[in-house]
Amino acid sequence: MKKDINSISPEARAIIRAQVSRRSVLAGVGAVSAAGLLAACGTGTSTTAEGIVDVSDTEKIVRWANWPLYLDFNEDTKVYPTLAAFEKQSGLKATYTEDIDDNNTFYGKVQGQLSIGTDIGYDIVTPTDWMAARFIEQGYAQKLDAANIPNKSNIRAVLADVGYDKGRQYSLTWQSGFAGFGWNTKKLPKGVRTMDQLFAPANKGKIVVLSELRDTIGVIMLYQGVDPSSNFTEDQYMNAIDFLKGKIKDGFIRQVKGNSYSEDLKRGDANAVIGWSGDIFILRAESDGQFDFAIPESGGTLWSDNMLIPSTSTHKKNAESLINYYYEPAVAAEVAAYVNYICPVEAAQAEMEKIDPKLAASPFIFPDAATLAKVKVFRSLSADEATTFQTAFDEAIGN
Repeated sequence: MKKDINSISPEARAIIRAQVSRRSVLAGVGAVSAAGLLAACGTGTSTTAEGIVDVSDTEKIVRWANWPLYLDFNEDTKVYPTLAAFEKQSGLKATYTEDIDDNNTFYGKVQGQLSIGTDIGYDIVTPTDWMAARFIEQGYAQKLDAANIPNKSNIRAVLADVGYDKGRQYSLTWQSGFAGFGWNTKKLPKGVRTMDQLFAPANKGKIVVLSELRDTIGVIMLYQGVDPSSNFTEDQYMNAIDFLKGKIKDGFIRQVKGNSYSEDLKRGDANAVIGWSGDIFILRAESDGQFDFAIPESGGTLWSDNMLIPSTSTHKKNAESLINYYYEPAVAAEVAAYVNYICPVEAAQAEMEKIDPKLAASPFIFPDAATLAKVKVFRSLSADEATTFQTAFDEAIGN
């Protein structure tokens, strides 16, 4: 399941480094002219990397794999409003699936087909930075045609040039977010803001933590006074592993899970979690405030997920059309109003004012310097570290 770890170069999880001043991020930019949209790419078929034939002109479909709770959804109509609007505007049929629950398990599902050039059934996938780096390094992502994505210029300046994809030639940020504490307000009315509060006796057997190593271990390291964005030592990392092992052994942690941890909260199986900001805010909106989220007092982590086109996609131009659409400020704002993650589009804050002024002022969607000062990006790992650290984490959680 967790293959080819040794092939990873430093993954560049560090989109936003310790120079946490992102005031420039919140400055709007001009909208892209409508005349620049969807430049024509000829007729018939064209050949992409590795001999894959793009049949976008004859097959009007696009298939997108994403994480759960990650796109605006109407519970009454069971429709994704922005996606339905895209289909009407473009004439394309979009298939959207919540098939990514964990980076490693998703990679394990598709890597074999990617390695032999067989269609994996998706034209867009949405991995986290370090996994996006792996896709790109291993040749599993197609280079984007900038002419088909003029809205690329709307990306927040701080996200526009990342270590694993200089100039954003292969990927564009979908959303960014924080990892911290989420909790059921009915069971824990005083909230959870410290590790001691998370592991209070009343929560024994009622805690779920993320299977995303960099977030769970990153939060623990910060609690132990270690900056995960710094050049920390193996011993410091292993101290966090020992803490995690102890809480699992003592019965405090019921499960280590991917995105499905939100179901444990909804069912009442978990009182509190180390989880992701946007997930908890969606649950809060759906439950009249029953759930809440906070960046731990000792600090949380910051991450990004990214849209890229797999090397086996035969609908590249259609995928680029979809990516371009979601970088329109008004569309990006509509998505952000639902998912409540950090919006990657510069001008979306002004558009959010029209939808919900309170959300436009939210530091969890349009973060200010004070909020960003509370979080760290887990540093890039060497190939040896990636192997050692992942192995230790897997052993700790029983994989």
